[in-house]
Amino acid sequence: MKNIFIIMIILFLQACSSNPSIINEGEYHFSSLKQLTNGGDNAEAYWSFDDSRLIFQVTNPKWGLECDQIFTFDWKNDNLFDEIPKMVSTGLGRTTCSYFLPGDTTLVYASTHLADSVCPPTPERKNDRYVWPIYESFDIFTSDDNGNILNQLTSEPGYDAEATVSPVGDKIVFTSMRTGDLELFTCDINGSKLKQITFDLGYDGGAFFSPDGNQLIFRSSRPKSKIEIKKYKKLLSQGLVEPTNMELFICNSDGSELRQLTNLGKANWCPFFHPSGKKVIFASNHKSERGFPFNLYMINTDGTELEQVTNDDTFDAFPVFSNDGKRLVFSSNRNNGGTRETNLFVADWTD
Repeated sequence: MKNIFIIMIILFLQACSSNPSIINEGEYHFSSLKQLTNGGDNAEAYWSFDDSRLIFQVTNPKWGLECDQIFTFDWKNDNLFDEIPKMVSTGLGRTTCSYFLPGDTTLVYASTHLADSVCPPTPERKNDRYVWPIYESFDIFTSDDNGNILNQLTSEPGYDAEATVSPVGDKIVFTSMRTGDLELFTCDINGSKLKQITFDLGYDGGAFFSPDGNQLIFRSSRPKSKIEIKKYKKLLSQGLVEPTNMELFICNSDGSELRQLTNLGKANWCPFFHPSGKKVIFASNHKSERGFPFNLYMINTDGTELEQVTNDDTFDAFPVFSNDGKRLVFSSNRNNGGTRETNLFVADWTD
């Protein structure tokens, strides 16, 4: 009997060690954590207004996707590892930055499909520097959730992308190159009443509204020296930006009272308001000696009480709270078997 008991303990310990928790030590804001996808590059997941679905972008050669297309799914589905979710983009060109519109039956996202049906080329590193492409063929579209294009919201020459929707349901904010620089603009849901929000030289992007729709939080580069300005403009003329030095800025949704929120150095990006509207969660590598790791942090909107939320040794980014404030979805390289795959995770949030 004693030997049987010992064997049972050993088997139990082996089972536990073969299925370690995906919550890391110190991640006390997560009472539970569920992996939603398994394979490919899954990023920028955003909640439907009723919190029942997520919309996100995927690159996955196993699905025949060499560059990002837009998918939706019921995040509570237990068979996500076994099923390909529903594609809601055209399957042509490259897409990015999708979001549900009020009512959860229509969507907004950016796509290059009008310029070409194939994926645009991925830029090579510049002198071993990491760069992001700013495809001039990106325009912003609305569609139904069966993938049928309903409307083209932008048609200006140059990059138009990174659209997100106010929780109030009245406005869209997006990034555009129409002025010759990467600036933020807002418009009504139907594309009317266009308003420029930012004006300073530098990449302004990844903007999100506060829960009450009254403020915007976004990432920005602000080249200051002659050398920095020259480098920024040269890359921009090639359709590129170098996202290695960005800070968070906050302003009213009409662009007034603009101020810098962080001054941490390195790359601080993909910010999103805490449900209280008094804090912001974001990804940063400011503690890293080199480019990685990226972890999630929170900071008050007055710039105080910086707090580390995740404790990963790889990459955590794109954090987004559900509308009811009970959950956080984010993208991560954790639990990927040492590959470069990025998957979606949803956490039950403790406060």
